[in-house]
Amino acid sequence: MSTDHLARQPVLKVTDLEVHYGLRRRRRQALHRVSLSVAPGETVGIIGETGSGKSTLARAALGLVRASAGSIVIDGEEVGAYGHRQWRALRRRGVIQYVFQDPLRSLDPDVTVEASLAEPLLIQGVSGQEAATRVRAFLDRVRLSEDLLDRLPGELSGGQRQRVAVARALVTEPRLVILDEPVSALDSANRVQILQILKELRSDGVALVFISHDLGSVAGVADRIAVLYQGELVEVGAAADVINQPQHVYTRLLVRSAPTLHSAAADRAEREALRALLHA
Repeated sequence: MSTDHLARQPVLKVTDLEVHYGLRRRRRQALHRVSLSVAPGETVGIIGETGSGKSTLARAALGLVRASAGSIVIDGEEVGAYGHRQWRALRRRGVIQYVFQDPLRSLDPDVTVEASLAEPLLIQGVSGQEAATRVRAFLDRVRLSEDLLDRLPGELSGGQRQRVAVARALVTEPRLVILDEPVSALDSANRVQILQILKELRSDGVALVFISHDLGSVAGVADRIAVLYQGELVEVGAAADVINQPQHVYTRLLVRSAPTLHSAAADRAEREALRALLHA
């Protein structure tokens, strides 16, 4: 397979993806015929309220929940029907990585920063010396000092822990990174720093899926924005188009409700009218 073909091929492509939870009589549909692709070097923001299906989409792409229907292709491989061993092999190769909202879920509290960052490289068979070199390089990329290498996660601030989690996801140079609410628990200064780091990753060719309920944060980093509402993809387009000319009523409500996108609060009557349309 040529390099040119790899450059053109989406790193992630889901087609008519459906995910159902529960038994047949009490089945709940979390995703309904969602189709979306992410190209190398592209950041796609997935926006929606709690229960919209955005985290389910991420979990399906990671093999943590089983697709009920549709196709999931990662780096040219159809993975929708993969079993546990196949998913584990894919993750061990470092093709896809994940950043949690709370880095304490992914960082072992008893393992130092240096050991945590080196672990995925050593699993891939990288030598200890090369792993140490790459760990320091990626620590620098996320604006952290080498003085933190011998610290435990509990000795770091929330912003430092999240930057370590981002570095750990990147150190294997994956093709795809999924970030689930990566800045929602951070203060404004750390949030801006993380978003800037993510924007700089475009030059590496890594594809990013940035999941959030905060349209302002998504707007700061995404090339395209996909809007999920009640399990359906209701709008997708260039970030500027979605923000400045939203087409769906739910997207318009999200834009009006984003304090970082508007200096003044939206008119109360208009907001109530939009909500009424949503629930009609």
